[in-house]
Amino acid sequence: MTESTEGRPGNGSPHTVSDVMTHTVVAVGRDAPFKQIVKLLHQWKVSALPVLEGEGRVVGLVSEAELLPKEEFHDSDPDRFTQLSRLPDLAKAGALTAGELMSTPVVTVHAEATVAQAARIMAQRKVKRLPVVDDKGLLVGVVSRVDLLKVFLRTDEELADEVRRQVVEPLFPARRNVVRVEVAEGVVTVTGRITDTSLVPVAARAVRAVEGVVDVEFRLVS
Repeated sequence: MTESTEGRPGNGSPHTVSDVMTHTVVAVGRDAPFKQIVKLLHQWKVSALPVLEGEGRVVGLVSEAELLPKEEFHDSDPDRFTQLSRLPDLAKAGALTAGELMSTPVVTVHAEATVAQAARIMAQRKVKRLPVVDDKGLLVGVVSRVDLLKVFLRTDEELADEVRRQVVEPLFPARRNVVRVEVAEGVVTVTGRITDTSLVPVAARAVRAVEGVVDVEFRLVS
């Protein structure tokens, strides 16, 4: 088990997985028995556990989905489920340890990866969580879909301040006192008068790149 504190969005934009991931992680070894896995899932209120070997290298992931066939098939005739599509589930039903239950190869992500990169990996690989590993493949945390949504917990005031500093001041330095930024429920509205409206698309992309922004509307005129 790896223990620390849980990452939270704080001062500044949380751009990387390390900013939002859960640092307190419960994991098991290959030989962990079925009932121990169930107990840990219930105790820690998680839906999956990384499987480790050696000094903490991630070799698999065992989730509720791998455990359910034990219940599904426990009072059934195995011969009824001999179709090829159900053979993997039937094998899971007879598994006794994490090593037999786990899914491999496991999809992982590095702590330095951006939140956007982690979201793309989850979407492309159709997974709900990613073990976070260091350069040696050792477990340092877990990031889930709900962790990635933490960026939207930033306050409207934080977002407005970051848009002013990172977008308005660099792009419109001479007009920063007349370009106004307002944020309501994560939606950014930029109003004012500028000399070069060709910069509006550039500014729009920059505002949308600020973590936690839900949408943006520009009302800039020349």
